[in-house]
Amino acid sequence: MRILTFLAGAALGYVLGARAGREKYEAIRDKASELWDDPRTQEQVSRVTSAVEEKAPQVASYVKEKSPQVAEKVREAASKVSKHDNGTA
Repeated sequence: MRILTFLAGAALGYVLGARAGREKYEAIRDKASELWDDPRTQEQVSRVTSAVEEKAPQVASYVKEKSPQVAEKVREAASKVSKHDNGTA
């Protein structure tokens, strides 16, 4: 979650930096680089990476298990929309 906050801040910094001029942009870029290279940030990146690697097989299994149900619901919804668009509903 912290990485998402960091990325959002970096994006905002980019926009604000571009508006403030090249000098301000470079200062923001340097600060972002400094933060990214910080060992504490890299530790969090490592933790998130490990968590994703650990959970990915479980998530993939869950998605595989549920995808037929989701596909059926999508087909049903598409059928209803199609009937409605044709004026038969």
